[in-house]
Amino acid sequence: MSYDQGLAERIRLILRDDHRVTEREMFGGIAFMLDCNMICGVIDDSLMARIGPDAYEDALEERHVRPMDFTGRPMRGMVFVDPPGLASGEALEEWIDRSMAYARSLPAK
Repeated sequence: MSYDQGLAERIRLILRDDHRVTEREMFGGIAFMLDCNMICGVIDDSLMARIGPDAYEDALEERHVRPMDFTGRPMRGMVFVDPPGLASGEALEEWIDRSMAYARSLPAK
């Protein structure tokens, strides 16, 4: 499995205080889960952020953000954030906060 271990570790540090967060290998990378709902993940060197369908269009207007389109079809509510958009700790933390807020809005599985 090939993904940016450094980015994964930065995410772990942000999420470390929530003991409900787990990790799972998926999509050829790693995903971080809250009550079995995906928060975010790392694919190659990009953050896969699950922000929800209501925030999707606005997120795509931001720099360094693109649709998550593994299968050739974009998954509405999920985006990739490329490395330049994650350069600062604050930028990464903002994406994690947005993704965590969406995960918290979902019922536990």
